Amino acid sequence: MKWGKWFFNLLWIVVLTILTQVGGILYAITFLIYRRQLIKRWLVFTGLYLICTFVLIPYIAPIFGREKIKTNKTIKVHMLLTSLTNRNYVVPEVNNVLTNVSIELKDKYPDLEIHCLDANFPFLNRFPLLPHLSHDDGKKLDLSLIYKNEEEIITNDKPSVSGYGIFEEPRTKEYDQIEICKSKGYWQYDISKYMTLGKTNTSITLSEKGTTLLLEAILTQSSISKVFIEPHVRTRLGITHAKLRYHGCQAVRHDDHIHLQVE
Repeated sequence: MKWGKWFFNLLWIVVLTILTQVGGILYAITFLIYRRQLIKRWLVFTGLYLICTFVLIPYIAPIFGREKIKTNKTIKVHMLLTSLTNRNYVVPEVNNVLTNVSIELKDKYPDLEIHCLDANFPFLNRFPLLPHLSHDDGKKLDLSLIYKNEEEIITNDKPSVSGYGIFEEPRTKEYDQIEICKSKGYWQYDISKYMTLGKTNTSITLSEKGTTLLLEAILTQSSISKVFIEPHVRTRLGITHAKLRYHGCQAVRHDDHIHLQVE
């Protein structure tokens, strides 16, 4: 029974580390102090975790060259869970890109919001932010596509709770990179369809105009090194740019979000 208890708590440490980077360490500390007091342990851990996440880490992260995504009226972290799990940290250059892009879009759509999805953890390069392959150095950020409602008006609503997993499928005669990758055995290519955390706003559709404006504004930023989006979406939008790349079959499909990274 004793070994089972240690194994169970070790599992919690691993899971919390994978999901939040710092949660495993904090849980390990509270477990060692309150080994025989389960309820008190979780209460103390929860309080300690929230204080660290929202009070301490934002002040410590800049020592490691990262900072929280700077939100305002037009730049939003799409989901509270992203901030709660410390997946909302970037290098300052990414925040500069967001600020510049939001200013450019505001001139044409004053109420349009840029919705940020997964970014990076606050500390340590090469610490993986699963399920992403490359979000490990503060230089990457996923953004939601832009959508329109049934009245053809651009909206800030998104089709899923997480912002991921509701795809803009290839149309007939459009290049189908998804099928090509899956036929080659890359089973994970559309795994994000299981990561929606629930579907919302099922009546909205992709705004080609809004998404094009967002992409063009991103690509004009000098600090941007690469932008990933699915090939059929790029073709449909009619955008060509040296920095607009294909991410490869080893990743996941990018017709539910835009991936950007800075130098």
